[in-house]
Amino acid sequence: MTDLGTRPTTVAVVGAGGFAGFILDAVRDVPEAHVAAVVDIDRTRARELAARHGARELSWNEALADPAVDAVVIASPPGTHSALAIEAIGAGKDVFCEKPVGTTPSEALAVRNHAAKHDRVVVVDHVLRYNPLLRGLRRLQDHLDWRPVRFLFENDAADESLPADHWFWNEAQSGGIFVEHGVHFFDAAAIFVDERATHVDATSTRREGWPSPDIVTASLVHGDCLVTHTHSFTHAHRAERQLMRLDYGVAEARVNGWIPVSADIDVFTDDAGLDQLLALVSTPDFLGPTRDGFSPSATVSVDASRHDGTAFGRGRPFPASRRARVAMSLGGAPAKSAVYHATVADAIRDLHACRLDRTRRPISGPDTAATAVAVAYAAAQADRTGHRVRLDPLPPLPPLPSND
Repeated sequence: MTDLGTRPTTVAVVGAGGFAGFILDAVRDVPEAHVAAVVDIDRTRARELAARHGARELSWNEALADPAVDAVVIASPPGTHSALAIEAIGAGKDVFCEKPVGTTPSEALAVRNHAAKHDRVVVVDHVLRYNPLLRGLRRLQDHLDWRPVRFLFENDAADESLPADHWFWNEAQSGGIFVEHGVHFFDAAAIFVDERATHVDATSTRREGWPSPDIVTASLVHGDCLVTHTHSFTHAHRAERQLMRLDYGVAEARVNGWIPVSADIDVFTDDAGLDQLLALVSTPDFLGPTRDGFSPSATVSVDASRHDGTAFGRGRPFPASRRARVAMSLGGAPAKSAVYHATVADAIRDLHACRLDRTRRPISGPDTAATAVAVAYAAAQADRTGHRVRLDPLPPLPPLPSND
């Protein structure tokens, strides 16, 4: 039997649309993965994409039955994700699934439970969890003992490629904006805010005659942290704008781009805190590890003015005799595509590493993905009903069958 550590994970990509091509481009030079096959109900389109990448065109049943296929990469429309993942898991395959892992909480939990029952690895493509800027910001948060009191995400996205008859606007196929796209950002809040969301309010609007909402907003409470999300699909591609803002009281972080490419942090601290910050951001792997050819860097400028006394925020004292501004960049807007490719490649590497070590949990696995779906689905429900929706914790995994 071949040692898994000596060969890449062989995958079949399910779906031959634009994003499947993006994934294939992203993993082309990843030594941990080998694309063996492309699957699509449009077999002509699958053959064309497979030919461009030196892969075979297979039917879904052929891919599941092929012992050479270790894992499936699901890049089909969202309404198909959970059923395909469950079938692949049942056939003994590991899974890399584009988000959302399901369009309802029950679908997402079914994937999570099925993966645990069959001891299969599931990685869900929440690329923000693999972004070096966000990893670096979380490291600052942990090392400097920051605690978010406010999280905000504003996403003004493009709809130029989304005509009214596109599946994106069909909530039965996509789950709607809250689920199809919002899961990224509900999950991003969970990266930084350790307390889980307990309830959500939401509302939306749409242009006249449009099939579903095109601007939505949701407010959630995570402990004593207020989290707000606004998403619109109303812009031209060249006029997209995104901002993630984290307010820690003692610091504020502004992260630019839904694929984050730059961030600015304004910090109030004292001499000891400044020394700690400088030591952390100067470590070679502060924004790493980065293995895909882009070289992120962090620069720090310090306002040396001093202030007497102790500052207070939300009734709590904090040192504020020094002020630091941290500028983090992965190359700015021109680097967006490279960063996006790199984070998808890292997620594929994560799948491979978890296949080698079954005790390792994915950075973006079915638990966090199912939580994001549950929050997004509740937001959509709050919008439909006009009432606040309570969010309960995910139910525990069902007990596995005993071998005794």
